[in-house]
Amino acid sequence: MSSELRTRAVVGAILISVALGALFAGGFLFWLLLVVAGVLMQGEWGDLTGATPENRKLAMFAISVPLAILCPVAAGVSWLAFGLMTAAFFFVALVGRSVKLALGVPYIVVPVMALLFLREQAPDLRGLLLAFWALALVWATDIGAYFAGRSIGGPKLAPHVSPSKTWSGLGGGILAALSVGFLLHHFVGLPVQLAAASGLLAVAAQLGDLLESWMKRRAGVKDSGTLLPGHGGVMDRLDGVVAAAPLAAIYYIFLVLSS
Repeated sequence: MSSELRTRAVVGAILISVALGALFAGGFLFWLLLVVAGVLMQGEWGDLTGATPENRKLAMFAISVPLAILCPVAAGVSWLAFGLMTAAFFFVALVGRSVKLALGVPYIVVPVMALLFLREQAPDLRGLLLAFWALALVWATDIGAYFAGRSIGGPKLAPHVSPSKTWSGLGGGILAALSVGFLLHHFVGLPVQLAAASGLLAVAAQLGDLLESWMKRRAGVKDSGTLLPGHGGVMDRLDGVVAAAPLAAIYYIFLVLSS
């Protein structure tokens, strides 16, 4: 194993451990982890969109308002939080004079709301299971895509956006996500509708990855940041979650709650 891959594996394991710890704790700790990640991501979004340092800080301040109201001891996941997110978007767009910078607000707040919504579901451990499923299928997609792409190779998925991604990697990611979904169904009772939807969420995760790759290519950078050794920035690690988490919440609402 190369030193770069070893560093990537160690840091990845630490990140997953922190995420799982906060996820199992739930409540305030899970919200706090998502808020810290969200504010850092908004800063990285500002860098990728070419915002000035002043506007970058403005956006980070603005997004902290809807993220703060999502606290379990405040309003939580609610229409108030959605309204504050909308207000933060227009505030950044008008004061910062940049719609591109302002788009980072819904890009970050919506998946945070989705993960908190899933985690808060009851009874018993259902909320923990749902939020874990939404995160674990993204991790599985990344791992499956990485190893399938390296071992099989073949035609590129989007060579002008991300030259390293292949169709075989996408297939490996889908199979890995489906495996996680049905394992969770078999052993801990994840609704079968959600297990079957894991493949579609894997596609969404890969699309989220491609969106960030497109932004980095336009910005002329390799990573969204340098905070995480071997991984780059926070956006580099959560680009798949950003796309998959809202879809997971939508699937849960329409496939499970409405049935």
